[in-house]
Amino acid sequence: MGVWNRAKLLWGYLRRNDTLNGLPVEHIVETTAKCNLYCPMCPRETFVQPKEDMTDDVFTRLVRESAGSAEHMMLIGLGEPLLDPKIFERMEYCDRHGVYTLLSTNGTLLDEKASERILASPLEHITLSFDGATKESFEYYRKGARFEKVRDNFVRFARMKKERGSKTQIVVQMVLLERNAGEVEDFVRFWRAVPGVDQVRIKQDETILMQADAGHASEDFQYPCHYLWRGPVYVKWNGDVYPCCQSYALGGAPIGRIGEQPIEAIWNADEIRRMRRLHASGRAGEVDICTRCVTTIPHPALVVGSLLFHGRFVRKLLPVVERLAYRNKLPAKLLTPPARGASELVQIGRGK
Repeated sequence: MGVWNRAKLLWGYLRRNDTLNGLPVEHIVETTAKCNLYCPMCPRETFVQPKEDMTDDVFTRLVRESAGSAEHMMLIGLGEPLLDPKIFERMEYCDRHGVYTLLSTNGTLLDEKASERILASPLEHITLSFDGATKESFEYYRKGARFEKVRDNFVRFARMKKERGSKTQIVVQMVLLERNAGEVEDFVRFWRAVPGVDQVRIKQDETILMQADAGHASEDFQYPCHYLWRGPVYVKWNGDVYPCCQSYALGGAPIGRIGEQPIEAIWNADEIRRMRRLHASGRAGEVDICTRCVTTIPHPALVVGSLLFHGRFVRKLLPVVERLAYRNKLPAKLLTPPARGASELVQIGRGK
């Protein structure tokens, strides 16, 4: 069914249809809104979050309705996933329904016991967020975390993965921000030398809190945004569904709620159909959240490629595309970055 689902999405994208017969291949699922850190660049500092977890009813309904079309679910959001007491059960539930899972963690709770459980789980990909190569910059952007403790947690986890021969892909990631911009080389050098780390990624800041003047100008929208035709959709802890991963952070409205409408109806709600029509007609600049978005818009050729292959392969290929973009090996027309001061991707390297 996955191949057929992607084919239907691809057909809808190529024809610029506003109503789609397929369902999104990716979901970002916020299983908890709880977090134990204060990070000045995080949208949760603008939109105050309750200390709530996603209910079993919302989560299981989402997975059941998406099974057969969703190829992976990123169990992340504006909370720390390891604060969700059912996070391991949720990974297992996804696995039983043929959906592979990804996780991102701030590392404060990644002790040896949690590491053991993760490596014994069906989790396929984990991002270890570590925003700095020095104690000063890291603790400025990750208030409430200790540099040495989180670093040691990540190093131990990577080494445990290596020793056990686990296939879990580990990416250590730093979001490029003003105070850590001069630490890229040291960051990459350190983490590439840690056994078990598969990739080291320096990622542009995709929030507007630290770069309020960034976004897309009207002329940037030469091509429709792929999110609206393939996902990921963003599912909040309470079941609210947003049309893309940026919509909630930019103050957009949900297009539906899990449990109140089937996922098919939400994916073709009036508002997301309106957004598709405007993008398809070159008028995406009329969508407020799209003009303030700071993610890169890919050329249709890359979107087509992302729908021809399973999400697992696309996820593995993404760093290669980013690396080529950084080294200027890709034609500039293949990627349209945000304008007005947005940061650029700096470097990606492979670990050991």
